[in-house]
Amino acid sequence: MSDAEAPVLVEVRNRVGHLTLNRPAGLNALTLPMIRILQQQLQAWADDQAILAVVLRANGEKAFCAGGDIRALYDSYRAGTDLQHIFFEEEYALDQYIHGYPKPIVALMDGFVLGGGMGLVQGAALRVVTERVKMGMPETGIGYFPDVGGSYFLPRLPGELGLYLGITGIQIRAADALYARLADWCLPSAQISEFDRRLDQIIWVHPPRETLAGLLSSLANNRLPGAELKTLHPAIDKHFAQPDLAAVRASLQAESRPEYQDWAEQTVALLNNRSPLAISTTLKLLRLGRTLSLANCFELELHLDRQWFAKGDLMEGVRALLIDKDKTPRWNPPTLEQLDASRVDEFFDGFQPAQT
Repeated sequence: MSDAEAPVLVEVRNRVGHLTLNRPAGLNALTLPMIRILQQQLQAWADDQAILAVVLRANGEKAFCAGGDIRALYDSYRAGTDLQHIFFEEEYALDQYIHGYPKPIVALMDGFVLGGGMGLVQGAALRVVTERVKMGMPETGIGYFPDVGGSYFLPRLPGELGLYLGITGIQIRAADALYARLADWCLPSAQISEFDRRLDQIIWVHPPRETLAGLLSSLANNRLPGAELKTLHPAIDKHFAQPDLAAVRASLQAESRPEYQDWAEQTVALLNNRSPLAISTTLKLLRLGRTLSLANCFELELHLDRQWFAKGDLMEGVRALLIDKDKTPRWNPPTLEQLDASRVDEFFDGFQPAQT
């Protein structure tokens, strides 16, 4: 395999390590080899005094990273192998490592940043999006739950924004990413080359994070007009603070304020289309995650993963959306009214948070 064909490109320039996801035809979806390259290279640079910072980006204009290669995990489970368990264990270990990385990581995001892509960037010191970004945790759309640390970073967003984003799985753009505190800066895509040019010429006098923040402040914005979540925030907080999904839906259906009615109707339709088991599990996961450490959140997500392929709705969601593409998943059960709360609780049984 030539360097250009490698799934992750590695380069060092001016004391900065550059990691570039290089599967643009596959929307840079993560594979196990990619996860291992990222982990090994980050560990090597952590111990290398010549490296002061890391930039994580991707090739192609469509996506920074559209998630994990879920089709490969589906095939693995069908074949009776354990790739899915190894994948999640190593992916989560990488994501957790990024959260505590000793040198500043700049996550430079253009295009789709979904699922596993969010896991790579939310622990970065400086999270930079372009105006073309589409960001989200879309797992409930395939009968799954937000993972890759989502149980930690989503419930820590302002108010109930994280629960809304995690349960519905909607995608947001740059202004909303900044407003929701899922990104720190918006760098216009036309300025990426200028960012690189200046980065290559920096004289490292001040602490690296301070120097990088200064560079970004000269080229990027940390606030943009037009954040839809800002307008919707009061309604989101009201409805998604309800005790369970049935109450959330009933609250949305009772929305009488004209400025929120269309959104409430669309959100109800979205909830009705999602796996009742997945969205109910997500609600419990995110509320529990609010009280847990980062390490415990990853442990809890792994605890659910080990059961979900056999007992959850993921296999059916992937079948309907990626395999047969009939887009008519047969959720089990099909409606919230038919879901026994004990089925959700059983996924959490036996989980004991480790002392951290």
